[in-house]
Amino acid sequence: MKILPTLRQDLIAGLVVFFVALPLCLGIAFASGAPLISGIISGVIGGIVVGSLSKSQTSVSGPAAGLSTIVAAQIQELGALETFLLAVIVAGFVQILLGILKAGALSAFFPSSVIKGLLAAIGVILILKQIPHLLGHDNDPEGDFAFVQKDHENTFSELYKLFSGEFHDGALIVGLVSLAFLVAWDRIPKLKKSLIPSSVIVVLLGLALSELLRAVGGKFAIDQTHLVDVPIASDWATFRSFFHTPDWTKIANPNVYVAGMTIAIVASLETLLNLEAVDKLDPLQRRSPPNRELVAQGIGNILCGLVGGIPVTSVVVRSSVNLNAGARTKVSAIVHGVFIAIAVLAIPTFLNRIPLACLAAILIVTGIKLANWKLFSQMLQEGRYQAIPFFVTLIAIVLSDLLVGIGIGLTISLAFILYSSLSSPVRRVLEKQIEGNVLHIQLASQVSFLNRAALEEVLYNAESGTHVLINATGTEYIDPDIIALIRDFRDKTAKVRGVTVSTKGFQSKFRLENQINFPQITTQELQKRLSPGEVLNVLKVGNERFRSGNRLTRDLGLQLAGTSQGQHPLAVILSCIDSRSPAEIIFDLGIGDIFTVRIAGNVVREKVIGSIEYACAVAGAKLIVVLGHTQCGAVNSTVKFVADQKSAFEVTACQNLDTLVREIQKSVDVPKCLRFNRMSESEKDEFLKDVTRENVLNSMRLIEKGSERLRELISAGEIRLVGAIYDIASGEVNFFEES
Repeated sequence: MKILPTLRQDLIAGLVVFFVALPLCLGIAFASGAPLISGIISGVIGGIVVGSLSKSQTSVSGPAAGLSTIVAAQIQELGALETFLLAVIVAGFVQILLGILKAGALSAFFPSSVIKGLLAAIGVILILKQIPHLLGHDNDPEGDFAFVQKDHENTFSELYKLFSGEFHDGALIVGLVSLAFLVAWDRIPKLKKSLIPSSVIVVLLGLALSELLRAVGGKFAIDQTHLVDVPIASDWATFRSFFHTPDWTKIANPNVYVAGMTIAIVASLETLLNLEAVDKLDPLQRRSPPNRELVAQGIGNILCGLVGGIPVTSVVVRSSVNLNAGARTKVSAIVHGVFIAIAVLAIPTFLNRIPLACLAAILIVTGIKLANWKLFSQMLQEGRYQAIPFFVTLIAIVLSDLLVGIGIGLTISLAFILYSSLSSPVRRVLEKQIEGNVLHIQLASQVSFLNRAALEEVLYNAESGTHVLINATGTEYIDPDIIALIRDFRDKTAKVRGVTVSTKGFQSKFRLENQINFPQITTQELQKRLSPGEVLNVLKVGNERFRSGNRLTRDLGLQLAGTSQGQHPLAVILSCIDSRSPAEIIFDLGIGDIFTVRIAGNVVREKVIGSIEYACAVAGAKLIVVLGHTQCGAVNSTVKFVADQKSAFEVTACQNLDTLVREIQKSVDVPKCLRFNRMSESEKDEFLKDVTRENVLNSMRLIEKGSERLRELISAGEIRLVGAIYDIASGEVNFFEES
């Protein structure tokens, strides 16, 4: 019942794929040095058998161009097609074994840049290889996608021949009309949403044009060399001769097993690559189980070997045509196989009148959709680590073949991964403290011997007097060479260089004890020793770490234990209750480092002053920071109330809000504010910034005015009172004092 809602789309998509797959099956068989009917047999098995067993809703299987060179070489090596069929059966059993052993998991290790490069390369190859067929230059078999051709030409030299006039006038007309029709169809919304896809119509159009040109005759008549060429059986005996069976007498030949392993490995890699690529094209973004796919491909190849077919794999060309035609489920793949079987048996004469030029137009449009400028632009924007492997893979596949190109692309990707690992194997953050800088080194989850050189450079560049904290929290594997490096540096080198080494987060299996040799909490000794200016610098440096994304990894458990018996904060911060301005995070501080007082609009009341008095006069804090922030809701609302000449209660129905608003109104230039609604947006922003700053200054005055004890401490230089504005957009805090 689940297939009924999508049956129409799948039937139409299956028909479109059938038209494209049929000449490809024949061409790949020809390029492989096998009988043409072998390609048809594999197309039927790939569609019906593999399509039924596979759980992929997007992939279409059949004879693969990427295997044609290997197939041709193995047929020649083994001496006969019947012996080669034994190797195909062996390959099928190996693929089933690989699926059972879950070797399909390898697909997860293909970088996305390489997979996208594969898709783009297939698109470029389709365009380059189909242009000759589009114009009636059919020297190269339809299914040959290799750069170097069997006739010793290559992709580009074949295109160059077109400039010498080696094309057919009739096929050229059919090809260009078909291409123009497809392009125009996609650009007209009503036609694009038509129930019948353009690909089906273009085949019928090509067939009609071919018959018309045949009637015209002369140089416009399209002969059989430019048409689909399906083998026709005149009687039952001829039909039976199409099928070949394996030569079981060669079962002990070791070369059969070598060939079978070769085919299995190459076919499995190509299947996994294509499966990953096709899933990326799926508009529903479904994931195909790779292990089940290997089993399905293995069964399909066993059947191919038994009845005379060539090896099958998942194929990007057919799969992408399938998706572009609107396929929704694997029914379309099965249907295309059924259509191949029925058409070859029932209407081969009709099929042999379809021009290759109109099929080439369908493939060129598919290629344009795979290799589009939007994809190229996206890869360039993602940076060199993505762009270079993408373009290298694309160029390598176009100039060689799929597997060689993928191998080159994977090598480049691996080189970038190694370079990245070697250049930045650790996260390095320098924490500037009064008693000495702390160099925090956060190890990655996996630290191999490849990281030794870079880690050694970081350690040996630590300046004298620095505390080095090596943090292995979250690290699952550390190479023994790295452990030996850390232990040797801590026990020998660091002492000579005047560096103190601490270790943290190392699991017991690493056999490296954890020890912290510097204070991680604010102690009473440190609090007494620091001046107000030095505390202010601690906040500035912490805000710099916050803005750069280099916040410290803190041991909260250790801080909890260390502060459980007492507290010695360095500063008290009066800030707004706004959820976007948490002081501990903004200044990258830990538990017990600061007092925080939060009230809307950082308004000063008696209870607020009392809290600040306790923080400084009793608990020993050295710095008072009144922290305002941009886009403050309390400030902005107050300005709006004044501009509209309304109270907070009138607007919000909140009974106690006017008390806060009246305090903030003291910082507002009322005559100027009454013109607020007539200001431009930039003038409003500047006015709100001025009110925010004045509100902070006003709070600073009220703190000093409201506490004789705080005035004494400020006059004596024991504490310092500063204002600050936190920019919620950039994360930067700007400090200032009343002049």
